[in-house]
Parts: sequence; C-alpha cells; structure tokens
Amino acid sequence: MNVLTLQSIGVVRSSLDERASAARQPAASNGAEGTIELNDDLEDALSELASFDRIWVLFWFHLNAGWRPKVLPPRSERRRGVFATRSPHRPNPIGLSAVRLVSIEGLTLHVADLDILDGSPVFDIKPYVAYADAFPDASTGWLARPSDPISTYDVTFSALADAQLAFVREQTGFDLRARLIDVLSLGPTPHAYRRIKRDERSALIAAKEWRARFSTDHNVIQVDSIFSGYSPREHAESAAPELEIHRAFESRFGRTR
Repeated sequence: MNVLTLQSIGVVRSSLDERASAARQPAASNGAEGTIELNDDLEDALSELASFDRIWVLFWFHLNAGWRPKVLPPRSERRRGVFATRSPHRPNPIGLSAVRLVSIEGLTLHVADLDILDGSPVFDIKPYVAYADAFPDASTGWLARPSDPISTYDVTFSALADAQLAFVREQTGFDLRARLIDVLSLGPTPHAYRRIKRDERSALIAAKEWRARFSTDHNVIQVDSIFSGYSPREHAESAAPELEIHRAFESRFGRTR
C-alpha cells in the first residue's frame, strides 16, 4: 500500500462539537453556520472564489478511530457496504461536503449549511459547479428502494416541551427541537445513530446533555417533556459552570425524569 502525505490547509470552526450533533448531510443542517480558517499564505488561492454560491470541502473525520467494511446507515434497517454509504467510518476517513459560501474575510471563509465538526482539518476547497457536479437523473441505489429509507414519522411537541425547548434554545443557542425532529423522524426504535432507550414509563432519547421523553401513535411521535441528562447527584455536588443552565432549567420547570 502506498503511503501518502497530506498537509491540512486549515480547520473548521463550528458549534458542532460532537458527532451526534452534526447533520448527516448539509441540506439537513438547518442552515448551521461556521467558518473555515485557512493557513497563512493562501490568500491568493482564494481569488474569485467568492463568486460561487457553494464550495466542496474535503476534510478529515478527526474523531474517528478505525473503520468498518459494513455499517448501519441512519436510513437503513440492515448493514450496507461502507462504499455504498456516506458513513464516516472509512478506510481513509476523508469527508466531502458541499456547503454554502456566505462570505470571505481575509483567510476566513464564512459558510452555512454546515455538517462538519469543530476542529476538523481541511485538505482542499473546490467550487461547486452545478452543471458539472449535479446529476439529477442518477440512480440512488438502495436508497431508492421502497423499504429504504424507512418510513418518515411526524414529530409533534406538547405545550410543556415547547416551552422547555424554547428555554434551551434561548439560554444555550442549541436548537434541540431541530435535533429531535431530525432524529425522531426516522423512527422511535433504538439505532446506531439514535440514542433511544425505554424505561418502565416511556421512551427516552438523548441529545447532547439533554433528554426527552416521547410517545408514539402510529406514525406520529410526540415529545412530551425535556429534562437534564445530569444526575441528581451531579446537580447537587458538581461546581461545573455548564450545570448552571440545567439548575435554572429545573428551577423553572421542576425536576422531571
């Protein structure tokens, strides 16, 4: 096997700090914004790039360790060959994303529709050219089969959940509502990409440090309530600054589990 040496040309900066927080495609990112900070001496390389609406970003899945020849994609009920998927668990964990270019300031590219984690090394940037890069009539393989993707569920929210989600968004900037819709629309059952479990009361889903209880009626999933993912002991004993938001949340809505 040939050994190749690559050098990163910059790094992605975004609010996406864990793999579960990133959308699986740019179109599903709800317009998430961030920047690409390039290395020195690349300013001339950016000449005329600002005239393009979208750019291809080649980057490294820097949080991945190892790879798998078969993976379970989010929209599949069985394992597929990794080369037939967009899974980040690849022999060489190289990512490819078509993001929206908002503006360029010096060596900083402001982008949107971002699905790349914070700190990801960038290897290359290319302009997205619709007439060369888009093939609307191309086959979508197993994704076009009637049983795949799996049925889409409608996701609704109780009045309590609506108020709690608004509080989380206002206090932290984290759009937990969008995350829940994105994940639960794929179904209420546990999956490699869905942190779902059941207890004696109902079903639970985890998103970052928050938890949500939900119920299912046919193809409708209702999110009933939100609560902190930190344990009562952590709330009582930890001095971590991030718990202040969770204590304020419980002060307003009570301790729900």
